[in-house]
Amino acid sequence: MGAYNNDGVLSPIYSLGSSHDVRISKHVHDNVHGNIYLDPLSVKFIDTEEFQRLRELKQLGVTHMVYPGGVHSRFEHSLGVYWLAGEAVQKLKNYQGSDLDIDRFDLQTVKIAGLLHDVGHGPFSHLFEREFLPQVRNGFHWSHEDMSVKMVDHIVNQHHIDIDREMIKRVKEMILASSEFAMPRSSREKHFLYEIVANGRNGIDVDKFDYIVRDCRACGLGCNFEFQRLMETMRVMDDEICYRAKDYLTVHKLFATRADLYRTVYTHPKVKAIELMVVDALVKANDYLDIASHIEDPSQYWKLDDTIIRTIETAPNEELKEARDLILRIRRRNLYQFCNEYAVPKDKMENFKNVTAQDIVCSQKSGVTLKEEDVAVCNVRIDLTRGRHSPLESLMCLFRIMTVRRNSLYVRTTLVTCCLHHIKIC
Repeated sequence: MGAYNNDGVLSPIYSLGSSHDVRISKHVHDNVHGNIYLDPLSVKFIDTEEFQRLRELKQLGVTHMVYPGGVHSRFEHSLGVYWLAGEAVQKLKNYQGSDLDIDRFDLQTVKIAGLLHDVGHGPFSHLFEREFLPQVRNGFHWSHEDMSVKMVDHIVNQHHIDIDREMIKRVKEMILASSEFAMPRSSREKHFLYEIVANGRNGIDVDKFDYIVRDCRACGLGCNFEFQRLMETMRVMDDEICYRAKDYLTVHKLFATRADLYRTVYTHPKVKAIELMVVDALVKANDYLDIASHIEDPSQYWKLDDTIIRTIETAPNEELKEARDLILRIRRRNLYQFCNEYAVPKDKMENFKNVTAQDIVCSQKSGVTLKEEDVAVCNVRIDLTRGRHSPLESLMCLFRIMTVRRNSLYVRTTLVTCCLHHIKIC
């Protein structure tokens, strides 16, 4: 078995490929992918305090307080994405290298993008970005992808990492590829490379390949999604990554498993209750610790991680008493009480307005009187699609013949979860 290289010479296909030369690589053993080989340039990024900080960021935030096994970190996830990104490019090079003109520069760029794509995450992952910052920085737009880009520049400058300027530019573009800051297609070369780590076109990328399998394993959920099948059969057509028509069920399983993780793990009622309590604790501690100011400077931001809760919990300062009390309630399992959830019918979603605490309070009947501050409402959208569109719809070429059934294959669901802060209603 062989493949044509860029010089048109038939060469053997090795499982590691030229991107993972064990003679010059370090390696670590990962419980999902086995041995991960780290090239010298990647090691320079890994061996920095900014990247090592990811060890102190749990991939699933506070989920481990409900699913005890969910203690894996952004560090191991980042290594996993690095590995899969390299494997993906190598497979494309093996099968289409002479047509796509993939070289070592491309390979290295995608691997570094996979390694650093999450380096800008805050404490407790998405909780920091989506729940905490909007309360203390009202109207201020911030995203972990944008911070990842700033952290990349900071690491390169702080540690004098010798890396090609064009490579670092493309790394940052790849990190932003699925965000609102993504560069328009016309400004890129080899557009398909930007769909490997963070795919803004249809959401099928190695980031999901890693975290879906890793999260399922950590939380004890069954996972019948086989990313290896997609990795083996993906091909580039019209400068976009495509998959065989008969693999549409594998793609469906990718998004179905992700939706199942949202329903059973990420939005578990007790997980949401603990998240709300952690957010309240951070908000109450913000004025004294000035937590939010860290996002303005990468040299300070890297010092912020999940241990902020331990800092609040053990500090003797009177200014942190309310925050400490909330954390103590979490430790003693005196959590905000889950009230109810309501699934919005599909035909009502078009004009559905997010429920607010005020809506709940205004609908009270005689009996216990609640105030707005007593109630927290989480409007959660769980679907298999990207907005109104099936992910299969964006796979182009052969996959387009399968999209005729997308309405029957995909169901959009909105869950509205209510939690009481202080009052338990029986």
